[in-house]
Amino acid sequence: MKKLPNIFVISGIESEGDFIPVLNTNDEINLNLPNIPERLPILPLRNMVLFPGVVAPITVGRDKSIHLIREAYKGNKIIGVVAQKEGSIEEPGFDDVYHTGTVALILKMLRMPDGSTTVIIQGRLRMQINAFVQETPYILADYKLLPEPPVPKDSSEFQALISTIKDVAVQIIEQSPEIPSEAAIAVRNIENPEFLIHFVANNMNVSLSEKQKILETSGIQERANLVLYHLNKELAILELKNKIRNKTKQDIDQQQKEYFLHQQMKVLQEELGQGPNQEIEELKKKAQTKNWSEAVARHFEKEIAKLERMNPNSADYPVQLNYLHLLTELPWNEYTQDNYDLKNAENILDRDHFGMKKIKERILEYLAVLKLKSDMKAPILCFVGPPGVGKTSLGRSIAEALGRKYVRMALGGLKDESEIRGHRKTYVGAMPGRIIQNLRKCGSSNPVFVLDELDKISASFQGDPASALLEVLDPEQNSTFLDNYLEVEYDLSRVMFIGTANTTSTIHPALRDRMEIVELTGYSVEEKVEIARRHLLPKQIKENGLQPGQLKLRKGQIAWLVEHYTNESGVRQLDRLLAKLARAKARQLAEPQNGVPASIKPGFTEKELIKILGPPHPKEKTIDNNFAGVVTGLAWTATGGDIIFVETSITGGQGKLTLTGSLGEVMKESAIIALEYFKKISPRYQIPFKLFEKTNVHIHVPEGAVPKDGPSAGITIFTAIASAFTQLKVKKALAMTGELTLRGEVLPVGAIKEKLLAARRAGIREVILSEKNRPDVGQIEPEYLHNLTFHYVKRAEEVLDIALTNQKVKDPIDFSIYLKESPTVSVTA
Repeated sequence: MKKLPNIFVISGIESEGDFIPVLNTNDEINLNLPNIPERLPILPLRNMVLFPGVVAPITVGRDKSIHLIREAYKGNKIIGVVAQKEGSIEEPGFDDVYHTGTVALILKMLRMPDGSTTVIIQGRLRMQINAFVQETPYILADYKLLPEPPVPKDSSEFQALISTIKDVAVQIIEQSPEIPSEAAIAVRNIENPEFLIHFVANNMNVSLSEKQKILETSGIQERANLVLYHLNKELAILELKNKIRNKTKQDIDQQQKEYFLHQQMKVLQEELGQGPNQEIEELKKKAQTKNWSEAVARHFEKEIAKLERMNPNSADYPVQLNYLHLLTELPWNEYTQDNYDLKNAENILDRDHFGMKKIKERILEYLAVLKLKSDMKAPILCFVGPPGVGKTSLGRSIAEALGRKYVRMALGGLKDESEIRGHRKTYVGAMPGRIIQNLRKCGSSNPVFVLDELDKISASFQGDPASALLEVLDPEQNSTFLDNYLEVEYDLSRVMFIGTANTTSTIHPALRDRMEIVELTGYSVEEKVEIARRHLLPKQIKENGLQPGQLKLRKGQIAWLVEHYTNESGVRQLDRLLAKLARAKARQLAEPQNGVPASIKPGFTEKELIKILGPPHPKEKTIDNNFAGVVTGLAWTATGGDIIFVETSITGGQGKLTLTGSLGEVMKESAIIALEYFKKISPRYQIPFKLFEKTNVHIHVPEGAVPKDGPSAGITIFTAIASAFTQLKVKKALAMTGELTLRGEVLPVGAIKEKLLAARRAGIREVILSEKNRPDVGQIEPEYLHNLTFHYVKRAEEVLDIALTNQKVKDPIDFSIYLKESPTVSVTA
């Protein structure tokens, strides 16, 4: 509601005050006027709507309006009041004013000290003007009075509505600091509902058009609903304003409190010698001990001079102080002494890791060259292999062998370039990149720095971290690495970066080109047994609170666990199994029997192992050869080698080929090539070409939810198609891998060692490979090839000669039913 007018007329008596003292409002207010003329002089108001019963002072300024008031005041004092649509119009016409207005009575006309004229009028009746009949010297109009429906005083709904209007109006007055609190008393004393509605509507803080809409509303109850709607809206806005005002006041009070506390802290710090000047002196002392270049020294002097000019209470002061702390805490040209004892390094690598001969040889070669040429730039190695083969832990062993600090930075899911290069200091919350942060923590400029999960870096609108790593991992560029936050170049050329990844396919090509790829293959059963005995079992005994002699497993038991409970290239699942056994042993030792500590044997029987670990998985994973068109293939995944099954089904149709199992484009092309080449050589197996036109071929690779792609399944699909059409059995425990061309040549594929390990885990005894893969098999240690027979082929026909037997499957399909011509039936009308 607005601030209430200062002058009011009560019962014909002039009074002044800060609020309207409404008196005698319990009685009916007679607003009828005797002798109303047929034509009314019209007073247009610029910014006000006058309601019946309301008394309001009006300042008159236009010549026409002054003339009208004087004439009316001398006569019957009755005028018509309407509101202008636009207050800026000086000479309003008929279309410039609202046609619904109020018949008003002039109560008093006053001449003010400044020469203006103020008239006090009271609204009486609603009326509607029909036309202007005169516009000079003032407006005269034809009109008609608008009827007022009776007030529904007996209606409980109307009474509740009036009571609510009172309550909301009082709440607005109480929450508005500019409205005197006495106005609430005035509102509470109004008992006449019609006057209450008009009084509140006149003083509401709403637009002129909304007030005009209320005046034009005919029913008093409908008018009351409109008033209540606007009151509730105004109250909600007012409550929000007060809430904001109170919060702002609290924030200001908190700021003042913090200011005084800071001033007190400043005095105390100066007394204790811990003020800003003391921090600056400490930074200067640290700078004197730094072995940095002249360019960095000049930059430091410039930045510390900037800090000295800053106000310690300013927001930029702690930002600048943190930056200078970073400069002085970085290990500028500070290096740890490398240990060139090759025998010691070899012992550490053998102690921590079993096998990995090639990788250990590469590390020792690096140490040998470094011993001869101490300023050699560090190589960028990248260990690629399935999970759980020891890529990350190998970096820690290398650091120990060299006598260097060890740093590991996980890159999985990284998608912000600033994580590598840092943020610019102008940003709020800026910080250096993680390369600089880790060097600051380790305190050395030549650590072994492991960049873990390089293949899992992603890109976003915030930049491409893989591209940012190009500078870090380039020996020709990383001597001048520039972090956006640091703003000066930092030498990374002495850092030994080691990357790890599960696959190179998702590593940025330019990034992959900067690294020396070292492949870590999976472990054989024999290697897993030794790793478990030497590393995993002692670790679990220690972590589960056991003593060395309280848990023992024989080699045969560990091998049985590997073969029946794991199917992986690494040893993570094996580690979890040993942890479960250690917990079971700990529980046996911790639970006394009949109040006496139990005497527990350190080992487990086979029944006890099954009870703890659950039923074992069958070792044999190959499919029985009683089904035609099912062949075992060898595949490579990011988690190591695995076996896949290719299933082929022949049904009657029109020569359609269907491929299912989430196959990629390359694998789909391999299936098309395999089918077309088998069509070409089908006469060799007495298969008429017409059979391909009368049947549909459906090729499926199980585990359909897992995407599969690559060319290595070419001969596997080819063999499955041949078995399906010939209905011949495929050899048991046979697997194959190789790419097939349209000429029938068998091409070599990669990841042979991983695939052969998967074959051994699945119980495969024979493997078909391309002749060109023979050198790859020759490089594999003999222990990995135990119990495997290899067949090297050049042509697809050789694959079928080896894979297919001369024995038909059980219940073979009779394809002759597809070759019979359908009899032609003629119909005579």
